[in-house]
This record gives sequence, C-alpha cells and structure tokens, in this order.
Amino acid sequence: MKLTPIHIIGGGMAGSEAAWQAAEAGVPVILHEMRPKRMTDAHKTEGLAELVCSNSFRSDDAQSNAVGLLHEEMRRASSLIMRMGDAHKVPAGGALAVDRDGFSAAVTEALAGHPLITIARDEVAGLPPEDWDNVIVATGPLTSPALAEAIQGLTGDEGLAFFDAIAPIVHRDTIDMTIAWYQSRYDKPGPGGTGKDYINCPMTREQYEAFIRALIEGDKADFKEWEKSTPYFDGCLPIEVMAERGPETLRHGPMKPRGLTNAHQPDRKPYAVVQLRQDNKLGTLYNMVGFQTKLKHGEQLRVFETIPGLETAEFARLGGLHRNTFLNSPKVLDERLRLKACSRLRFAGQIAGVEGYVESAAMGLMAGRMAAAERLGVSFVPPPPTTAHGALINHITGGHIETTDNNSGSFQPMNVNFGLFPPVEIPKGPDGRKPRGKDKQIARKHAYTARALRDFDQWLNSRPAIAAE
Repeated sequence: MKLTPIHIIGGGMAGSEAAWQAAEAGVPVILHEMRPKRMTDAHKTEGLAELVCSNSFRSDDAQSNAVGLLHEEMRRASSLIMRMGDAHKVPAGGALAVDRDGFSAAVTEALAGHPLITIARDEVAGLPPEDWDNVIVATGPLTSPALAEAIQGLTGDEGLAFFDAIAPIVHRDTIDMTIAWYQSRYDKPGPGGTGKDYINCPMTREQYEAFIRALIEGDKADFKEWEKSTPYFDGCLPIEVMAERGPETLRHGPMKPRGLTNAHQPDRKPYAVVQLRQDNKLGTLYNMVGFQTKLKHGEQLRVFETIPGLETAEFARLGGLHRNTFLNSPKVLDERLRLKACSRLRFAGQIAGVEGYVESAAMGLMAGRMAAAERLGVSFVPPPPTTAHGALINHITGGHIETTDNNSGSFQPMNVNFGLFPPVEIPKGPDGRKPRGKDKQIARKHAYTARALRDFDQWLNSRPAIAAE
C-alpha cells in the first residue's frame, strides 16, 4: 500500500528526530527546511540539527539526573539524535557534548540517505496546504513571521507567545518551611484555592536592602541581536529593572508584605515577602512570583540563596527574559500534540513548550511516532508520566496550572526535571531505615530513574508506541 507522506516543517533537533522515527515506522516523510534559501538570525549553516548555541546535551548521568535519564530513554527508543550525539561526543566530564559540525553533518547524511525521507529546501509560509493532512510543525523559537501569524490566527491572541518572561522555579521539598509558611494575601482563597495557596519567605529591612543591592549590582545577560527590538512589557519587567527604579519599588510590587502574617513570628511584621506559587498539579514545583530576570544563572543562585527559606533550595529552572515563540500548549494542544483548532497540525520541539536540545528532540521522537501511528491507522500508546518522555508530554498538555491573578503569567517552557514526575517512594536502606539528608536526596533521584527506566522498557516492549487497534 502506498502511503501519503507526513510533512514535517523544520529541520532542527525536533524535526530531524520526528522524520527519522516516522520513516523508521515505515511511513514516507517530506522534511521541509527553509535554509539556505532563507536563513535565521541564529543559524550559520544549512545543516540539519544545527546546534545554534552550546554544544552540550548536558548531564549524561542516567541514574541521578533527569536529563541523563531522558538520554537513556531516547537511546532505548532508537533515537537518531542520541546515536549521532554518542558517535560525535567530545570530552566534557559527566556531560554529553558533541562536535557540532560532525554531529550536524552526520544527522543530515542519515536523513538524506533514508529511502523514505525527502528533504525539501523550501519555506512553508503561512498555513500548510489543505491537502497536507498530517503535519508536524517543529519550527523552534524563531518560527518565521508568516507561519507564526497563521498559527496565531488559529489559536487566538493567547495561543502563541512571542516574549518569554521566565520566573525561577523551585523544588518544593527543598524550601525550608521552618522559615517560610503557607498563606494567601488577606487569606483570600481565590478560584480553586484554600486561602493558603502561596509559600511566603519573609525579609527584614536589612535583608531586603541587601537583596536590592545584590540585584542591581549582579551581572546581567545581554540580549541577543534578534531580541533587542523586543520591548519590556510592564507586566513582566525584570526584577532588577524594577529595583533600579527605586529601592521601594519591589516592596510595593511582587514583594509587598501587605495582608501577610508570619506564622512562625505572628508579632513580627515582615518588611518584604517573596511569594512562591504552585506551578504544577503534582505540587512538586513552585515558581517565584514576579521574579523574571536577566541576571546570569550563577548570579541568580548567589542572590536567591540570601532569601530566608531558600538558602538551600534547589531550582528546577532559573529565570530569564528573551524573545521566543511558543504555544500556550496546555490550552491549545491535545494529548497527542495536535492543535485543537486544526487537528492535522501536530507540534514538536521548543514551539510546543519544552526547553533544550534533548527535550526538543524527545518531543520530536514522540510526535514522529504519533504521526506515523495516525497514518498507519493504528493506536498510539503514550509512555506513562513516570517516564521522562511521559512527564514532558504531561507538562505541555496538562500538568501546568493556569491561574488568573494579576501576577500569574501563563504557561512557560521547561527543561526536564524530577519535579515534573509523580512523587516516588524512597526505599529503605539495608538497615531498614529510610535515608536522611544528602543520602535521602540521592536515594530519591535513584528511585525516580529506576522507576522511569522500568516503566519505559515496559512501554517499549509490552505496550509499544504503535500497536494495532
């Protein structure tokens, strides 16, 4: 039977992996890449899967690190990106870093040599033709204006973002609750709330003034060339910009203490308060309200550890502010990464709401298998949320909490991290006791990865991605 091809728009990490997975499932693919006919502000070559920033895939530790776990799951799913990454790795300690030119050339050669893959060097301007009934859009954060405008026309103004204001996100179990406490301002419950919906970290006047000085003096990241024309919005000013407007600005903005009483010291009014709001339905991640920032990551860690209650906090994601294009995925995508307003369009990579090379490729892997299953007329069984792939899919299609208060912001892309996984039971040690302190943290990570790999293997073997109805 001759199958109609799947069309994939974008030859980056996600598009390349999606094309490989669909073709390996026996479905013909046309991979559309506009370079070199039209270059972007970030790319330098016409190679597929070009690494436009770092050459690192980050940690390769599959036992203690969430991204290392994702590497291993992808290897077990016959990922082209991971195979070529392993073949072109360069020394980088515990990380997987690659020779960027050799890696891109190898991916390009593999895709060009596959009998079911056709590479079309053209730009898809606007919506794909109507007769393309199975399309994967993997155009990344620099989606062409014509296509972005067309997508926004389908999703509405709130369906697509062009400015990424990212607040830091903290692992809930690393916040010191002997200092912090739960409370909503004036104990107001709000929609779906209880009146104790925020974690509050108090500051004295001395602590606040030192914090403001550190923000202003901290080393900031520069805007990239294509970001410089993107203005700040009043609703997402960097905290250091607010601090520069006057020492009391933050105390009358996101750090205002009004309506809050320190549960540990009821008679002592905090001078300022840092609030954290639940960020996922599991309750494992909390974001720092109003703390989008251009501070460099090392500076963020140095400055934020001065906040009472966050001295030893672990961050699932640090803050940022940059030009980006991504979907409000929980609102506009279904569980198979298809656009609810136009189900023939499926999304993968950064535009779908993940961050990072490997996460983008992983969503390409999933999208390619989903599209192939749809073309073959068979069911797709997704990996469970206990796996790295499943946790990412869950985050971008329903794991995020949408809130409506003035400080909330909307869905934000994220790297894979253990805060996206359902909580895991930590096994007891040989002495019959559960580990404590640092040993407990290590044991928890090992428990996450052991469960994930067990469940992922079961998904691959007994519940394959493509199975007959």
